[in-house]
Amino acid sequence: MQTRKLGTTDIDVSLICLGTMTWGEQNTEQEAFEQLDYATGAGINFIDVAEMYPVPPRAETQGQTEACLGNWLARRGRRDDLVLASKVAGPGNGLSYLRGGPRLTRDHIRQACEDSLRRLQTDYIDLYQVHWPDRSANFFGKLGYRKNPDETMTPIEETLEALDGLVKEGKIRHVGISNETPWGTAEYLRLSREKGWPRVASIQNPYNLLNRSFEAGLAEFAHRESTGLLAYSPLAFGMLTGKYLGGKWPEKARLTLYERFSRYTTERAMEATRAYADLAHQHGLTPTQLSLAWVNSREFVTSNIIGATSMEQLRENVGSAEITLSQGLIDAVEAIHAEFTYPCP
Repeated sequence: MQTRKLGTTDIDVSLICLGTMTWGEQNTEQEAFEQLDYATGAGINFIDVAEMYPVPPRAETQGQTEACLGNWLARRGRRDDLVLASKVAGPGNGLSYLRGGPRLTRDHIRQACEDSLRRLQTDYIDLYQVHWPDRSANFFGKLGYRKNPDETMTPIEETLEALDGLVKEGKIRHVGISNETPWGTAEYLRLSREKGWPRVASIQNPYNLLNRSFEAGLAEFAHRESTGLLAYSPLAFGMLTGKYLGGKWPEKARLTLYERFSRYTTERAMEATRAYADLAHQHGLTPTQLSLAWVNSREFVTSNIIGATSMEQLRENVGSAEITLSQGLIDAVEAIHAEFTYPCP
């Protein structure tokens, strides 16, 4: 398994990161253990969780994903072999049950981190990420930025200072951001330089063949500031596997079960997916293999966060690390992208 450097840190992470947000909802703890055993056996050393997982978020299941990982770590004794990433939730998104409504203030961040450490059964988290901003901004598919006169926000300065305190206490090693914008990234980096606080090591944002918005403003940060992308939703919630084409809605598939996930189900997205699927088949690949191998090939990507509900899916996803796309195939991808430019935000 290829590894890449996590920002400017001394940590090497596997090109494939194991995503976990189905554990405790679509997957049982036993299935999570099976996934972890297989992934680590295949050379994956990077595991990504979050305090709000599993998804869709519910009060009854909140924290179960971290608990699954913590129980596995306690039984396998593999903590020192792995790079663990978790996230602190921002405001909104129906999480009123979490700390009375999560914010990115000092007190909230400290409580969130300590609760995650307890569930993970570890003394430290290698990469602690801000899950989404505590301000009005474009994320989770939102376009058309508008000033919000009623905005209430926690200054990034307060958030980063709180994270600095956790680093100094040894509870977290490094800091990352997620669902962030170019302005937010620049602000974190500015404060880091001026205050001597932790430097952002990574940006975890959506990135796939249907959503290449990261390239427009953040890829240059990843290159010039060594804040590489941790790409989530590389298969666009499974759309890019091609399993939803032709009006199919497979039983127990994420987009079948949860209508709230409509980001990648537009007609334009379907048309683009069909084009990419046809291209994959022409070159002897599955749509999944093409989609993941393409993300893997991007120089600004530090790690590709894959998720799976079945072992068959997991094996195919992990196997994408062994696929090298020809320049001709990459050029063909770009030709489709020129026709279907940013079909999904």
